[in-house]
Amino acid sequence: MDARFSEDVRLLEAIQANLSSCILGKDQEIGLLLTALLAGGHVLLEDVPGTGKTVLIKALAKSISGQFRRIQCNPDLLPTDITGVSIFHPKNEEFMFRPGPVQTNFLLADEINRATTKTQSALLEAMEERHVTVDGEAHPLPTPFLLMATQNPIDFEGTYVLPEAQLDRFMMKFGLGYPDHDTEKRMLFSQASAHPVEQLEPVTDVERIQSMQARVRDVHVDDAVADYVVSLTRKTRDHASVFLGASPRATLSLMQAAKAYAYIQGRDYVIPDDIKTLVPFVLSHRIILHSEARIEGKTIESVFESIFSQVRVPVRIEK
Repeated sequence: MDARFSEDVRLLEAIQANLSSCILGKDQEIGLLLTALLAGGHVLLEDVPGTGKTVLIKALAKSISGQFRRIQCNPDLLPTDITGVSIFHPKNEEFMFRPGPVQTNFLLADEINRATTKTQSALLEAMEERHVTVDGEAHPLPTPFLLMATQNPIDFEGTYVLPEAQLDRFMMKFGLGYPDHDTEKRMLFSQASAHPVEQLEPVTDVERIQSMQARVRDVHVDDAVADYVVSLTRKTRDHASVFLGASPRATLSLMQAAKAYAYIQGRDYVIPDDIKTLVPFVLSHRIILHSEARIEGKTIESVFESIFSQVRVPVRIEK
C-alpha cells in the first residue's frame, strides 16, 4: 500500500468525521454517500422531511471545498431553470449562455418528484453525459459532479413518479431515518449555539477527489468476484417474484460502487462482502415485483435473501 493510498484513506476518514459531526448516528449512510461520490454515481434519498438530507450534502460540499447548489422542485419549474438558458445580449448582438444551477459540484434536487416529467428529464443528460445541451451547444459540468435528489415517501399529492429509466440513473437509493433517543438528545446540545455545518473546515479539495476517483477505477476485482456480481444481477431477472430485474447498468453500478466501498475501507481489492453490503442500496430501486408476489407479502428484501442463498459466494479470491 503506497503513501498516496494511505493519505487518501486518512482524508476519507476526516471527511467522514466532518459529516458525522453534523449528522449524528448515521455512519453507514455517510459511507454510502462517499461511496457514490468516489464511484461517480448519484444518490436518491427517500425519507420524511427534517431528517438532515440537505445538511448531509452541504456538509460534504463544504468538507471538500466544492460548489453546492439547491433546486426546490415544484410543478412550475422549467427545464431551463436547471440547465441554463441562452439570452440575447443587445450590446454584443449575440446570444450568451447563462448557466443554470446544474453547473456545480453538488446539486440537491429537493423533492424531485414534485417537478413535472419534462423537468425531471432535463437532469438525465447531466446525470449520464456530465454535460447539458442548450440551443444545440453542449456545456460540460464541473468535476466531480454529484446529484442528490430527495423525495417524500408519504405525501404523493401533486407529485410525478420517477420513471424506471430515470431511477436507473441513480447509483444508490437509501434513507436516513429517525435517530434513536440518545442521538436525538445529543443533537439538542450540538446545535444549542450554532449548527455544526457552519463551523466545518474543508478537509481536502475537489482536485484530490478527482484523483481518488481515478484511483478507485484501478481497484482490483478478481474474476470470481466479477462472476459473483453478474450472477446476482442476472438472478434478479429470472426470479419468480420479480417482474423487472436489474439492468446491465445496475451491474456496472454495483461493481463501481464496490470498488469505491473497498477503497474507503482501506483496501485496493474488492471482496464478496462489499457486494453483499451494497446490493440492497444499488439494486432495490431498479427492481419491480409481480403484483401477485406483493399480495403474498413478498418484499424486495426477501427476494435478495432468496437470491443470496442461490448464488454461490466465491471463497478464494486473488488480491
